[in-house]
Parts: sequence; structure tokens; C-alpha cells
Amino acid sequence: QVQLLESGGGLVQAGGSLRLSCAASGRTITSYAMGWFRQAPGKERELVAAINWNGEKTYYTNSVKGRFTISRDNAKNTENTVYLQMNSLKPEDTAVYYCASRPWIDIGTFEYQYTTWGQGTQITVSS
Repeated sequence: QVQLLESGGGLVQAGGSLRLSCAASGRTITSYAMGWFRQAPGKERELVAAINWNGEKTYYTNSVKGRFTISRDNAKNTENTVYLQMNSLKPEDTAVYYCASRPWIDIGTFEYQYTTWGQGTQITVSS
């Protein structure tokens, strides 16, 4: 059973940067696709970025393309961590960000395809 724990959230001014980390425990995620979702107040949860099992394929929602980068390091000492580098942050990026795992090698773009979720971390971007 995989457990996921996000870190790196916080308050940042518009134009600033943050890096989220998602640490997995319980079993390795090297053969899993991973995703970062977010949910803003009063809105549905949306997929922000996803990465396949070996990092060679990525997906970004249009609003974050060119600003966010998802990555994973499958080297032995960091193989259970996925990152989301967020640059040029905007107030509309304010949300709770969730890490999720999909027990399949390829990216999924639907929420139901992800079976394990972290508890979420708050990102607040001030204008």
C-alpha cells in the first residue's frame, strides 16, 4: 500500500516560485504514473500535471504550461519522490495541491485513474 506525503506549500507573492515534493512510502512508485492535482475554493479538483513511470512523458493543463514542471528521479536514493516546480505564480494558482499515484506506467488525465492520494498542501499566492 502506497502512502503519499506532500511538502513545500506556503504563501508566496505573485511572480514567485515554489517547489512541491511528494514522498511515497510503503512501496516503490517507480512503475507508477504520478499526478499533481489542485482544488481551489468553490471549484472542482483539476489535474495540473502528470508524469509517466520513467519521466519521459508529461502532461500539463493549459493554464500552467511554461510555468510548472513536474519531474521524478528514479535513481535509487530518490526513487520515491516526485516534484512540482512552480514558477511565475499567479493568484489564480491559489489552491490545495494534491499528489496522487496511478498504478500504471502511463499518464492518466482523469481523477478516477489515480488510486492513492496525499493529504494536500496549501499554496496561497498573494497579489
